[in-house]
Amino acid sequence: MKHTVSALVENKAGVLARIATLFAARGFNIDSLAVGETDDPSVSRMTIVVRGDEKILEQVEKQLNKLVDIIKVWEYSKTEHIERDLALIKVKTDKSNRAEILQIVNIFRADIIDVCHDAVIIEVTGDEDKIQAMVRLLKPYGIREMVRTGIVAMARGR
Repeated sequence: MKHTVSALVENKAGVLARIATLFAARGFNIDSLAVGETDDPSVSRMTIVVRGDEKILEQVEKQLNKLVDIIKVWEYSKTEHIERDLALIKVKTDKSNRAEILQIVNIFRADIIDVCHDAVIIEVTGDEDKIQAMVRLLKPYGIREMVRTGIVAMARGR
């Protein structure tokens, strides 16, 4: 089972390394990790996706809460929330397939952010399923390169 965990952390050097070391030392694999400054420049928010049962989730939360640099930790499985990921996908194009690729981009409400004679770079934002579906459709055209941000999450409402 996939678990999305957010942590507010002090925005200072070494915090990310300590958290990564904590996960590695316990044998927990990080599926996705996104870190960014919050509205308060002294605080960053980490969104971590891990797979495992409830025991693993409980261990992850306990271990994170033990770290000095952690301000607050929460997990989203029992909370209505929104998750998003962003991908940049460079796809091989030519005159014969450019219209088809544009149609796929429009269907997924994505954007073409760069065009050259033999490739386009597409920006797509959404949940993991949406991005995976788009990747499956674009693969036959030739994906040259792809990069993803990792999942970010936020609880709905207050």
